[in-house]
Order: sequence, then C-alpha cells, then structure tokens
Amino acid sequence: MSHIDTSIPSEAEIVARAEVMIPWLREKADATEKARMVSRETIQAFQEAGFFRILQPRRWGGYEMSPNVLNKVLMELARGCPSSAWNVMVLGVHPFEVGLLDPRCGDELWGEDNSRLVSSSYAPFGTVTAVDGGYLLNGEWLTSSGCDHAAGGAFLGGRVAENGETVFRSFWVQAGDFEIVDDWHVVGLAGTGSKKLIVREVFVPAYRSHVIGAYDQDSHGQVNDLYKMPFFYVFYAAVSSVIIGMARGMADLYIEHMVPRQNLNQAVGAAVNDPFIRGRLGEASAKILACSARVLHNTEEAWGYASQGRLVPLDVRVRHFATNQFTGGECFEAAHMIFKKTSTRGVWLNNPMQRQLRDILVGANHITQNQDNIGDLLGGQLLGNPLPAVNPFGVKP
Repeated sequence: MSHIDTSIPSEAEIVARAEVMIPWLREKADATEKARMVSRETIQAFQEAGFFRILQPRRWGGYEMSPNVLNKVLMELARGCPSSAWNVMVLGVHPFEVGLLDPRCGDELWGEDNSRLVSSSYAPFGTVTAVDGGYLLNGEWLTSSGCDHAAGGAFLGGRVAENGETVFRSFWVQAGDFEIVDDWHVVGLAGTGSKKLIVREVFVPAYRSHVIGAYDQDSHGQVNDLYKMPFFYVFYAAVSSVIIGMARGMADLYIEHMVPRQNLNQAVGAAVNDPFIRGRLGEASAKILACSARVLHNTEEAWGYASQGRLVPLDVRVRHFATNQFTGGECFEAAHMIFKKTSTRGVWLNNPMQRQLRDILVGANHITQNQDNIGDLLGGQLLGNPLPAVNPFGVKP
C-alpha cells in the first residue's frame, strides 16, 4: 500500500521546488519531445515534490491549497519543459475535480494508493446514453495528456439527454475500461503524450459523474472551501499559467542567446547594444508580466470568496474566466516577437527557442484560450446583454 506524505509545505517552499527543477527539465526537454511523452522518472520527481497534491483534498492526503499555488508552480516548470509542465497541469488539476464528486469516488481512487493520477479528455467525441443507475459510454476521446501515467483512469466529457435537455457531463472512467492508442504526432507539445482513449460500451455509475459546468449551492454548497471555486475556472487558469511559464522560458532563452551575440552591424557591435533587440525583449516581457499578474490577481480575487465558504459571484466569474483566455494569444505574440529577432539562428532544431515557440503555439490553440468567442461574451455582458443559452457558467438566462 502506498500513501503520500501528509505534511503540507508552505507556498514558498513548493514553488521553490519547481524553480530549482528548471535547468534539469530544460536538459530533458529535447528527449521528452522525441519520446512524445514525459518520462516516468520526471513524473516521479513531480510526485515527490508534491505538485499533484496541491489541489487534492486533505481527506485523502492532499494539501488542499489555493489554486494560485498550482498556478505559480506551473509558471516555473514550463520555463524548463513545457510538455512536462503541461502534464503537471492536467494531472494536477483533476484531484480538484475528484473533490466535487461523491466521496465514494475519492475512496475508490485513493483508498489504497493516494498517489494515483487521473488524466482527461473533455471534448465530447464519444457518445453517452443514460441508463438505469448511470451512463453507458462508447467511442473515442482524443488528446488525453499524461494518460500513460494515469493509473487512476480518466475524466471523459460527454453530452447526454436528461429531463428534456442536453447536459454536458464529466465521467470518471477506470483505467482498465479504456484502451490507449498512440496517435500523438504533432507540431508542438509533443512530449505531453496526449493520446487517444477508446471506450467500448462502458458503464459508469451515476455517482462517478457530475455536470461539469454546474456552479450553485446544489453542486458546490456542501463541499469544502477550495471546492467552492468553479472547476472550469480552476482548469482554464491552470492552462493559462502553463503558457505564461512557456513564454517566460522563451524570454530566458532569448536573453541567454543575445548576451554573447555579436551583431553583423559593426556600428552596433554587441547584440545587447541593438535598440530593437532590447526593445522587443522589453515589450515581450511587459506582455508576459501582464498575463501573469492578471491570472494571479483573478484567482486570488476568486479565492477571497471561496476561502470564506462563499460562491464566487457571476459577474466576477465572467470577468475572470474571459480575461484569462486572452493569455495564449498574448503570450504567443510576445514569444514570436522576440523569436523574430533571433534571425536564422533561431530556426535550427538544436536551438531550444524553436521548440519553445512551437509549444507556445500549440498551447495557445487550446480551447481554454479561445479569446475570440469569449471576448464577444465578455463584451456583451459589459454592455448589458444577457448570457447566451449555452454558456460556460452553468447559468440558465
């Protein structure tokens, strides 16, 4: 029987554990990309550092800390290896979701081994049918990041007809109930191992499911303070935090590249004397810092409600949820801005900046970074328009 240490580190201590790993992760980043999955050695190091326990309920040996602790850890880890940090994000946010389910789920998942991890694939690729006592799942679910390390199974998303309406649910499926298919051949974040899961006529009891966007007294009123945070909010902010870390890593690499470089323009000499090289770095750093400040501020403001046992008000949720989704686009702009100043040197495959840029590109393509649609929703709300019938806030206008 394996149980994790129940001693809870301070926020500063656990963030420092992430920061000290940056050089080690950077050294492994190329091998991680080539392997198309994070190594078990790396996952074990993350386990020992306690990263997967940050949002895990204390009832099952977790730390039950503020989501900003995870966000800050992700902002550090992604500076070294974006794919590895992405696995921490995905596998580290799901203990929060377990905290929203019937306690029987936590007992079943962590009763004998409270270090077991859970992956996910929320896009409703497969089909779900309501049956007596639960649901029947069938089909294929794509992009389940870190699934090779998820002995605890996966959360799968699906739409199902209930009481005359279509409901978007999340279902906890056991690892033995799906097949992993290695189809993850992509331009960036290749090391995340985000493979396809195949499910064939699997029954999921009703207590292993929840309406994923629900946020009210019925769904969150009886849970501990941390779990009064909206799940989608916590998940989306964590994705934004990883991308911020990737962009910070790009700035790190740019500085290391430019400090010793000599400019071909003899009038300028050292690259650090070039006002455009300096200017692009300054502007990019401002954009990255703004993204970081926004995500951390939004989460702290929401935590101010949840930590007092209160639900986060709708107008606050909309503002946070929407503004966080601009992170991917803004961080890619910052990264691309400085990448262009590397000239030809940046395009070589042995230059880690090209991999960092590709990883940011793919991260910014994630559905949680959909600034176009969410910008329209936020602007409409600010102008007094009602929320649309289908919205990510569990609200029926």
